Amino acid sequence: MPPKKKGGGKGGLGTIIDGVDTTQMTREQLEVFCLRIKEENEREREERNFFQMERDKLRTFWEITRNELEEARAKLRNKDRQIEESAEKNDDELKFYKQKVKHLQYEHQNNLTECKAEALVSLKNAQDAHTEQEKELLKDKKNLKMQLREQGNSYEDQIKNMKMENEKQISVARSEFEEKAKELELKYDRKFYDLRVQLNTKHDMEISEVEERKNNHITELKKHHDKAFNEMKNYYNDITLNNLALISSLKDQMEVLRKQNERMNKQVADLTTENKKLVLPLKQALDDVREYKRQLQNYEKDKISLANTKAKLNKTTKELEDLRWSNDALGLRFAKLQEERDELHDRFVTAILEVQQKTGVKNILLQKRIQTLSQITEHRDVVIGELTSVMRQSPDRTNKNLEEILTKKNAAISDLQYELARVCKAHDDLLATFEEKLKLYGIPKSELGFTPLRMIPQGQAGLARGPAGLVTQNK
Repeated sequence: MPPKKKGGGKGGLGTIIDGVDTTQMTREQLEVFCLRIKEENEREREERNFFQMERDKLRTFWEITRNELEEARAKLRNKDRQIEESAEKNDDELKFYKQKVKHLQYEHQNNLTECKAEALVSLKNAQDAHTEQEKELLKDKKNLKMQLREQGNSYEDQIKNMKMENEKQISVARSEFEEKAKELELKYDRKFYDLRVQLNTKHDMEISEVEERKNNHITELKKHHDKAFNEMKNYYNDITLNNLALISSLKDQMEVLRKQNERMNKQVADLTTENKKLVLPLKQALDDVREYKRQLQNYEKDKISLANTKAKLNKTTKELEDLRWSNDALGLRFAKLQEERDELHDRFVTAILEVQQKTGVKNILLQKRIQTLSQITEHRDVVIGELTSVMRQSPDRTNKNLEEILTKKNAAISDLQYELARVCKAHDDLLATFEEKLKLYGIPKSELGFTPLRMIPQGQAGLARGPAGLVTQNK
């Protein structure tokens, strides 16, 4: 807010309201200023009323809480009184329960005697059951030995039968292959003979054709020579007839011509002799050429037939090698089957030995259980003696001793229950492994001759199926 201005004179009429000088305002401004001041006055009045109401509310709330506090204190006093009454009642009930504990001690002593008698009876029953079970296991062992012998004999008979069948199959296959080889040999001999006959006939036909062509050629040559000789004769006759008139005038020329004729005759004779000499080599050369052509054709045919026979021979040898290989494969398979049979026999023997070992372990566990039961009975006798001695002492000391005995007894009971559950679990695991081995070797449960006994103690039906050393608590 701005500082207030001081008036000029002592008797000045100027006023300052809320830091505002009203002397210099007009009427409209004074009206507006008055309205604003009125509104602020009303707002402050409303706030004062609101704060007064809040103060009244707080005062009423304070009174209410003070009354509630007094009521709570009264209730607390009542509760203290009730606690004192309940403490008195508790003392009375404690006395009553102490008397009740005395009666329970007496009943507990009676129950201990009954439990001792029942434990003796159950121990005797367990011994009897164990002896019976041992007898049954011995019977099962004998039966398994008999079955093992029978299976060994049956396996030997099967092996002998398989050997005989294999020898029969090998002999049949050998005879079949020998018959096929003989048939193939006869077949190809027959084919070779037919081919030889065919080729001989073809050769004879070609020789006859060549001789016929030769004879035709000789006749044609004779005709040609005769024709040439006749033409020459006619020619010379014409010459002689035409030249008879000129004989006289041409005697000299005739002499010369005679000489030339003689010379020509000699040449003709020489040529004819040479022609005769050359006819035979030409004929022989032509025959050789034809023979070589025929031999060439026959050689190609023989070569093709030889290649075909070689291919068929290779095929038959390959089939023979395949059959030998299949025979060797069958032999190897037979050896492998024998090895598998021996392996199955060894596995069966090992399984029987494992079962015997596990039954031995089971007998040991039962003996340990009997020992633990005997220890429990001795411990119970000791507890009964202590209880009888405690009953003669003071009640407070008796209660303390009774509580200690009860705690020890509960701990011993829990330990025994745990040990019993572990033994039962080991027995069940042993039965499970035995059944898995039987399934592995294909032996049904019906052939055992007995049904395995599942030992599940009372209250231990929810045990986990883990290893025997990890027995979990029941849920």
